[in-house]
Amino acid sequence: MSDVTTEYRLGGLKTAVGRHGIWSFELRADEPERRGELIEAAAELDELGYGAVWLGGSSGVRHAVPLIEATSRLTVATGILSIWQYEAADTAARFAEVEAAHPGRFLLGLGVSHAKLAEQYRRPYAAMAGYLDALDAAGVPAERRVLAALGPKMLKLSGDQAAGSHPYLVTPEHTADAREILGEQPLLAPELKVVLETDPDRARTLARGSLAMYLELPNYTNNFLRYGFTDDDFADGGSDRLIDALFAWGDEDRIRTRIADFHAAGADHVALQVVTGQSRNGLPRAEWRRVADLLA
Repeated sequence: MSDVTTEYRLGGLKTAVGRHGIWSFELRADEPERRGELIEAAAELDELGYGAVWLGGSSGVRHAVPLIEATSRLTVATGILSIWQYEAADTAARFAEVEAAHPGRFLLGLGVSHAKLAEQYRRPYAAMAGYLDALDAAGVPAERRVLAALGPKMLKLSGDQAAGSHPYLVTPEHTADAREILGEQPLLAPELKVVLETDPDRARTLARGSLAMYLELPNYTNNFLRYGFTDDDFADGGSDRLIDALFAWGDEDRIRTRIADFHAAGADHVALQVVTGQSRNGLPRAEWRRVADLLA
């Protein structure tokens, strides 16, 4: 039995992923010429002590394999795989292949995406429940998958038919409510964006550049409305109040405190997405090192 598999059985998924991870669009790539730099970056993240890497942009299972092969301990997760883009049978088959080769190293993060991004988008809750039923039938263990849940019904499903939830673009207040819905045992691993910038204007400008596309997606804006924000907070790239609620920015103490707010609210693991304003093809390795240092 591998050490990672032992961790799953004795300490559970929470032990395997640890308290902090990196969420990244940049680590997901299909171009063969980028494979070397991705492998090198993943190995460094493993050495820096991060417990997990979450691959953004509706990554498939195949995107996780090179990173798993390059590391000895790191959990590699899809954050998230869109159920509209990948058939359940294919997902289950690829999961089985990865599990056979690298037991306990892969976590399947699933989501329903957005109506504006997926033409098939219909009855998302029922579609997700059906997808999970298909994975059950194909032998994918519930304890090896999490859902990108925002609303109460999907959060409950995350605890009932998966190992927990990986909510994206949320506040500590949402985390506290998610923990109450999930209960104590399921994994709660929210994503949090980090801007390593102390100047307020510069930090918020970078944050608005990252937030802009999400303000066009009702799944997110409706969730913000549930937590006391108004349509005025969505204008001009997001109000200062919205930006400060969704992003950790400032000096090391301020960022450390903001991350701690999520843990205090009930998060087991926080997936940190570093925002630099650079191209998604660029790996923010210096920034990942800085975050590791402030967490230490």
